[in-house]
Amino acid sequence: MKNIILLIGLLFTLNCVAQQPARALKIVSFSGSGYNLGLQHGKELKNEIGEILTAWKQNTESTLGKKAEIVLNDFFEYAKFENDIKKWTPDLYEEVRGIADGSEQTFHDILVLNLLDEFWVYIDDISNHHCSAVGVPSKNGKPGYISQNMDLENFTDGFQVIMKLKRTENNPEQLILTYPGLIALNGLNENGIGVCVNTLMQLKASSSGLPVAFVIRRILNSSDKEDLLSFIQSVNHASGQNYLIGIKGEVFDFEASSNKVLRYNPMNENGTVYHTNHPIVNDDIKPWFKKYDPKLKNRKKPSKTNSFIRFAAVEKRFANNLKVDDVLIKEALRSRDNEKNPVCRSNTEKNNGFTFASVILTLADNPYIQITAGPPDESDYQRFDFSENE
Repeated sequence: MKNIILLIGLLFTLNCVAQQPARALKIVSFSGSGYNLGLQHGKELKNEIGEILTAWKQNTESTLGKKAEIVLNDFFEYAKFENDIKKWTPDLYEEVRGIADGSEQTFHDILVLNLLDEFWVYIDDISNHHCSAVGVPSKNGKPGYISQNMDLENFTDGFQVIMKLKRTENNPEQLILTYPGLIALNGLNENGIGVCVNTLMQLKASSSGLPVAFVIRRILNSSDKEDLLSFIQSVNHASGQNYLIGIKGEVFDFEASSNKVLRYNPMNENGTVYHTNHPIVNDDIKPWFKKYDPKLKNRKKPSKTNSFIRFAAVEKRFANNLKVDDVLIKEALRSRDNEKNPVCRSNTEKNNGFTFASVILTLADNPYIQITAGPPDESDYQRFDFSENE
């Protein structure tokens, strides 16, 4: 009887393991800039780009109940971002063209992959957004960190990519989390400048302006602090977004809408800053999201909803803690304090979205990335260094 019980237990364990998605973090390396950089990307990841586009279209059709081509045509009647992309980041516009040509996909199909937040704004579905981010400045000889769980739709699972962009005459070497066909989700450059992001659907957006993925890459192409801070506060933002930026050990957090950009700083003694998916200081709110207006008293805010619950889970770990390191960050990013609204989200049928990847960007003399493909409580973090420190 004992052996039978052990056998049943073993079979149950093997079945649970078999149900866990097998995830491999694909690693690619490209060089150059502009069209040629995109061409390499498109050719190297041609099959994966075709697969994720098919998955995107299937997900769009099942979610919106319309043919994907009709949705795309309607979206691009609304989306007028190309002029601002060409104005602020012309090389990145050419890079997207190169990805399309290299993968033998249409330009609009590749462009929509790079308008992740802008498409979310268009369909106005706040339920997609569950990213949690933490920033820790360098203090007393210890490194700084910016980090986040990047939560995306379920269909993106299996497409996790770490993209290494080699140094050029004008741009530093970069390590970027992404998926095939997309120029960036977040990342870090060799100078210790990095960025993590959180969608702020409640903030006013625009059908023009610079889209989020292009803002991220413009940040990662930066080497100068003042230039970067000027850019993030002066560029025309297409979508409501929180930008958690690390600059060589310093940490800055900006909530951006289409009309204003405001810095958020909780003024913690340890210097930490953290964010989820609701505005804390920016009151440039869409009328139908007025209950999220930061000016409202706390009792009038939806404090029992997902973003507020996750914010509380992160805040309690960092606000008054003087012993902050990457161990504590990992604990926070792996946390499931609230079963229905966890920081760390599994990919299950009942979940609308999951933790696509978890990243910790270390802002040290020799900066590096730690990353998991999928939820961080399902695997260990892998470390990636820049070429001179490998």
